[in-house]
Amino acid sequence: MANTESVSHDDLVVCACGGQDFTVRDAIEAALFRGQLEPQWQHFLMGVAAEAKASNEDIELDEDAIDAAAEQFRYEHDLITAEETEQWLATRGVTLDDFGSYFARQSLIRTIGDDITPEEIDYVSAPHDLRQLFAVETILSNDIDRLITDLSWRLAAEAAVKDKFDPESIETEREYFFERSGLTPDELPGWLQKLPRDSEWFERMLRLEAEYRRRSESLLTPQARQRETTLLRLPLTRFETEVIELESRDAAQEALFCVREDGMSMEEVASEGRYPYKVLSFLQEDVSDDLQQKFLSVTIGDILEPLTRGDGFELYRVISKTEPKPDDPAVCQRVDHILLSRHFSELAARHIQPRLHASTVQE
Repeated sequence: MANTESVSHDDLVVCACGGQDFTVRDAIEAALFRGQLEPQWQHFLMGVAAEAKASNEDIELDEDAIDAAAEQFRYEHDLITAEETEQWLATRGVTLDDFGSYFARQSLIRTIGDDITPEEIDYVSAPHDLRQLFAVETILSNDIDRLITDLSWRLAAEAAVKDKFDPESIETEREYFFERSGLTPDELPGWLQKLPRDSEWFERMLRLEAEYRRRSESLLTPQARQRETTLLRLPLTRFETEVIELESRDAAQEALFCVREDGMSMEEVASEGRYPYKVLSFLQEDVSDDLQQKFLSVTIGDILEPLTRGDGFELYRVISKTEPKPDDPAVCQRVDHILLSRHFSELAARHIQPRLHASTVQE
């Protein structure tokens, strides 16, 4: 049986580079340095506050919702048996109690989140046990995967440097750090001491970010973006649609008849039947695989046959269909991610050794 005793995530190795191991804590605090940790931290504090409120006020948990969320987690991670789940958790230093508590917190956020004011405490000032619980949260929420990738890409960029680092770029990163953190140079030693980290760690973070930024800027040129956008013309096509939500197939077919045969607008049909109506804008690749071909073959003004959604149905009418433009923020974000991912993934394959998925389970 797997050992499910909790371990310190300061020691849980997630990757290695140049003979040096890097831990969950390293991945988290690299994101802290970059100013990219706050949304996850605030969500975590909300969950902690919800958990405390539920305990103090004897608020009953929605056990069915918690069980369903846990089951969905196991399905997404291909954890069929209880033993497989325990092994997965043990490999990551997470206990079964941690597992259950995480889903309880997420459920409480949904049910009583509007009545919660989380504690105002930043990551640096938080006690060690709260940081450890946050590490568990990043693992179970899958945020740790992105944090590891972000750190790995920067480590790989550093490892690939053949000449000296550019001092001017490092100083620019130093200025960026003080701007985004709100710290002054005089406050930096105290900030590092609270983590605790030393000046050597800080200087390395500056080097990592400087080299990552230099490579990124060399990749994200207008020419490269335009070339990639052209290659991705179909998946990045933008659709604007009207959508009616209906409770049954008969209702959906009736609504479809009213639009096609009676000439009613989608909004009129929704208003008359008191159905939810909305206008959605999305990219082709955002649509599920089974629906992509249906949307790709439609023209402006077309109405799709009713689509099953949960216990009901949805009726879509295409308002517009626009080929991708480099100045579309969503398109630009996707294209940039592809360009960066292609380069840094290849670089990481040469310089980074993944460790998190290596088995540490004790039989």
